Amino acid sequence: MGIMHFWNQADWVSHGVAVLLVLLSLFSWIVIIERFFRQLRQNRSLGQAFDAFWAAGNLREAVTAMRGKDPSGLFAGMAEVANQAAEQHQNSSGIGAGVTRSEAITRALRNHITHSQASLESGLTALASIGSTAPFIGLFGTVWGIYHALVGLSGATQVVLGRVAGPVGEALIMTAAGLFVAIPAVLAYNALTRANRLTLAYLDGFAHDLHTYLTTGGRAVVRPAD
Repeated sequence: MGIMHFWNQADWVSHGVAVLLVLLSLFSWIVIIERFFRQLRQNRSLGQAFDAFWAAGNLREAVTAMRGKDPSGLFAGMAEVANQAAEQHQNSSGIGAGVTRSEAITRALRNHITHSQASLESGLTALASIGSTAPFIGLFGTVWGIYHALVGLSGATQVVLGRVAGPVGEALIMTAAGLFVAIPAVLAYNALTRANRLTLAYLDGFAHDLHTYLTTGGRAVVRPAD
């Protein structure tokens, strides 16, 4: 009795459920590992990226210096977008000419934050879906396995506890597998959601700094906490 015995005795439905859980687990771990190392690199280099940006002689050099320290490209991209918006406003025509320089920069920064948020949240929907559905997929596999085992015993004239308890216990492996897939996905989703909130807070603070710099020439620096 065990996993291999259950696999050999199971039908194609149970095999399909087991393969689906394995694929969901592999996908979730790929997302978790990739996002974890991306966040780790960003946390380590964010302070250096801000220092490099504000230590540069002009905005062009600042963007180049920051891009070398910003592995995500979110903050350097924001600075570049804001600078382009400021330069293009001088030669703007059409309805874009009716807004002030400050409004043009604000619009560019807001659009960049929106796209950055979409980039940061990529993969999180899949993790949330896996975390919420994997236990039910495993439970379905358990129910089907028990049903399959009981159907196999339906023609027996004498049924002993051992012949029932073994298949039922093996079928419960599917429920455990569903939880094994779901729990890491849920924990990673919560951790990555919190990390994204902090990143968006830093983006919002940096956007305020850029807007102040490009419109008044001054700034109020917002640095990440140590």
